[in-house]
Amino acid sequence: MAEPELAKRIIRVLKKLSAIHGSTMLARIGGGQPFRTLVATILSARVRDEVTEQVVPRVLERWPDAESLAVASPHQVEQVIRRIGLYRVKSVRLVEVAKQLMRDHGGRVPSDFDALIQLPGVGRKTAGCVMVYAFGQAALPVDTHVHRISNRLAWVKTSNPDATELALRAVVAKNWWSRVNDLLVHHGKTICRPQRPLCGDCLVWQDCAYGVKNRRPD
Repeated sequence: MAEPELAKRIIRVLKKLSAIHGSTMLARIGGGQPFRTLVATILSARVRDEVTEQVVPRVLERWPDAESLAVASPHQVEQVIRRIGLYRVKSVRLVEVAKQLMRDHGGRVPSDFDALIQLPGVGRKTAGCVMVYAFGQAALPVDTHVHRISNRLAWVKTSNPDATELALRAVVAKNWWSRVNDLLVHHGKTICRPQRPLCGDCLVWQDCAYGVKNRRPD
């Protein structure tokens, strides 16, 4: 359970960010469709949003479901996703995931977190994104942006995204879990960047230990 002041500060920050930040790429491109969201999340790792948004529709136009993708060859998938980083690894992963969906889930993407992380190459972050963006369930997917910013804000003190996810579960009110990824990812790409964050333009700098220390005087 979070300390009362920390809990209040977290909600205050999330409310402020809600007023200025839009949805992430996964919220836009997934469209609440489980298979589409899963494919988009797998392909989006270490890839610019604009590239993912161009490639995902091409993949789904050719293989709109697990049944069709399961009989594709990784080489065929490679030809469609070549613009995506790690495209050879991801092509194999997509086909393997589709095959397991057909074998174990009747071709449907499971809405259970533990079942999702049993899929080939699907970790906690990917599973969490599917839970949030496809099924509207409470989950806390943590990528590098969420990890970095939640530590800068001094909500947690962790060394890797998986540890951050578990720590955030203890301090963020559950009704806000599904908004954390959207808000912090957008904030991380626009204001709280990895290098040279724009603390002078940040709406929540007063609630940020990093911002208070690094913001230049007006």
